[in-house]
Amino acid sequence: MRYKWLYKNNNNKLIVFFNGWGMDESVVKHLDPENNDVLMFYDYNSLDCDFDFDLLDKFSEINLIAWSMGVMTATLFDIKYNKKTAVNGTLKPIDNEFGIPIKIYELTLNNFNINSAEKFISNMFDSKTKIEKIHRDYPELKTELASLRTYKANTNFHYDRVIISSKDKIIPTKHQIAFWGISPNIDAGHAPFLMFKKWSELL
Repeated sequence: MRYKWLYKNNNNKLIVFFNGWGMDESVVKHLDPENNDVLMFYDYNSLDCDFDFDLLDKFSEINLIAWSMGVMTATLFDIKYNKKTAVNGTLKPIDNEFGIPIKIYELTLNNFNINSAEKFISNMFDSKTKIEKIHRDYPELKTELASLRTYKANTNFHYDRVIISSKDKIIPTKHQIAFWGISPNIDAGHAPFLMFKKWSELL
């Protein structure tokens, strides 16, 4: 797992962002941090990370925003948060009832190539939320997809807010409804971030 400081201005408050599969900061770089530092985790080929988590002790407030596969991955790290938001993900993201159907996931992995990866990423966005090209290497996207199959969420982890898009083509909206027991609350695709201007709007 890799990390990147999107904003590091010695603020007292921190937003931790667990990104989705195959993503980089392109999907959220437009969001205004206001008076927050912002730390992004991404690339889940491995859960090993050289980040010094003791650095988080200096912050008086730490909030989590996790998206897609990051909703599950975020539960695997012992970070004390004040608020936790899940965006278009579940704790069972590869599941026939609560996530991406297993057969579809396996077909995507087994037939993975540049064209299929670009199609998959394109399906994350709708006409309102298109972004520029993601800057990740395609070979590592396939291995990341394979690695994500092996992780299991900490089911004791509790999210305070859940955002579900009504037009999610990746983790089907109906499966998110089934997992969380709430109705869709935003009219968007899998990646809804261009509908927001500030990180704080997601908390």
